[in-house]
Amino acid sequence: MEEANQSVVSEFVFQGLCTSRELQIFLLLPFSTLYLMIFVGNLFVTVLIITDHRLHSPMYFLLANLSFIDFCLSSVTTPKLIIDLIKDNKTISFGGCMSQILCVHLFAGGEMVLLVTMAYDRYVAICRPLHYSSIVDREKCIWLVLISWITGFVHAFSQLILILELPFCGPRVIDSFFCDIPLVMKLACMNTDTLGIVINAESGVLATTCFILLLISYTYILLTVQLHSKDGSSKALSTCTSHIIVVVLFFGPVIFIYLWPVSVTWVDKFLAVFYSVITPLLNPVIYTLRNKDIKNAIKTLINHM
Repeated sequence: MEEANQSVVSEFVFQGLCTSRELQIFLLLPFSTLYLMIFVGNLFVTVLIITDHRLHSPMYFLLANLSFIDFCLSSVTTPKLIIDLIKDNKTISFGGCMSQILCVHLFAGGEMVLLVTMAYDRYVAICRPLHYSSIVDREKCIWLVLISWITGFVHAFSQLILILELPFCGPRVIDSFFCDIPLVMKLACMNTDTLGIVINAESGVLATTCFILLLISYTYILLTVQLHSKDGSSKALSTCTSHIIVVVLFFGPVIFIYLWPVSVTWVDKFLAVFYSVITPLLNPVIYTLRNKDIKNAIKTLINHM
């Protein structure tokens, strides 16, 4: 019993983005700048929506929650990535690794459902504008956001329980910059092929279901408006373009990882960087640049400074 306890892995070692010391130092400034932009951009959008009464509508309430989730999702992995770029020994405790897994799937799962909620909000606003205020009221909007958080938590907790049941007693090197479930499972002291199928299926079903619902929602919006108005399709397309861009950028890498898993290390790392760093950075930029209300609120804020 004592020997078994001594063999249990207490920490994992990251290999990081690359093995070249010079390249790691070179990447320090770009990733630090990107995270600073994520931090400022997402929190700025969140605070702006909270403080400007003209933005107190369901659409912007959902957008504020999206920006907050993006900030949290990036903060789970990016600060650790930046710190490890200047460290030779890139370690993380077992508890820290499990916490990363829980938080990544919590925020990613919550964002998937939140994007579906935002599509529903746009459907009601564009296809049933006269009933919008009664269908998407404040109370329902709060409940929809709570459902997205609850779904994310259930998804993350179910994944974590399966990982915690695995025995880790030998290998502890993770060829990545954060604890991702497929990579952590490879280190278990047992065959995890069946478990991997179960975990990939659960994550894949959630991502694919949300993605299909989003495609159906936006297709129905555009078709409905096109049938009722000759000029409506272009206006609806303009309104939904930012949402569609965010959907493709977020779901593309996630679906690729869990439905078409590959064994090419650099591809895995690129996709991980994309949805944990690039997408949270692009979301506030996309919504800010394409939204007149947000731009007007920013102008008003600047004029009052």
